[in-house]
Amino acid sequence: MKLKDFQDRFQRAILEDNDAILENLTDGARESKDNLLKVYRDAYVLRLIDVVGNDHEHLRRYLGELEFAAMARGYIAANPSHNPNARWFSHRLPEFLRTTAPFAQQPVLAELAALERALNDAFDADDAVALGVCDLAAIPVGAWSELAFVVHPSAICLEASTNAGAIWMALKADAEPPVPVVLPAPVRILVWRQGATAMFRELSAEEAMMWQLTAEGTNFGDVCQMMAVFDMAETAPARAAGILKTWLETGLLSRVIAPAA
Repeated sequence: MKLKDFQDRFQRAILEDNDAILENLTDGARESKDNLLKVYRDAYVLRLIDVVGNDHEHLRRYLGELEFAAMARGYIAANPSHNPNARWFSHRLPEFLRTTAPFAQQPVLAELAALERALNDAFDADDAVALGVCDLAAIPVGAWSELAFVVHPSAICLEASTNAGAIWMALKADAEPPVPVVLPAPVRILVWRQGATAMFRELSAEEAMMWQLTAEGTNFGDVCQMMAVFDMAETAPARAAGILKTWLETGLLSRVIAPAA
């Protein structure tokens, strides 16, 4: 057998539990070829458990080592690796936790995993120069209503129905996490990278609406009109300007689109 064919069969033996390779193996001095192959299979699974754990350190701490390892084994069995880059292996973990018993009965698990995945994705997102307050100084006041903003490529907005954010923060601070609860109403969590640090914060309902409209390319004048419908009309422009200033100061926007002259 050619080396490449042997390597392919051995890879299938590890990834697909295909035992055909045993025909080309011999027993060792102390172990049978079946046990030797099992060692390789177990080592592969243990490595993937570490990959999932490295991507979800706080979820791992929250579940504890034994429960996390059992969960990760289930995920590995349901989602075989098809990408040579381990960075993407655990990308489907939030969906697995959301839809698979018994984890689906604890929605905080899927939301913790989704938050950690978003933080990882934000860290790895494309670079872009953040738009600052000074970048808007030369724009005439009369043109502001037509301005549209492009959000930073690292920004991700999640919906959470539990206090997963508070639990994540407690775990990061090495504090006792709060008891998981389902919130009275879902909240929006904004994740992004500021400089070299991935971070997140919960948005108010009004800011969440403004973020969605801005991300869709809605101009600033229409955003203000929607905020006037949301709450007191007379203070809508000031509220919108205040939120926009916060976004500019924290690197959440990357470009402004001004009306053509």
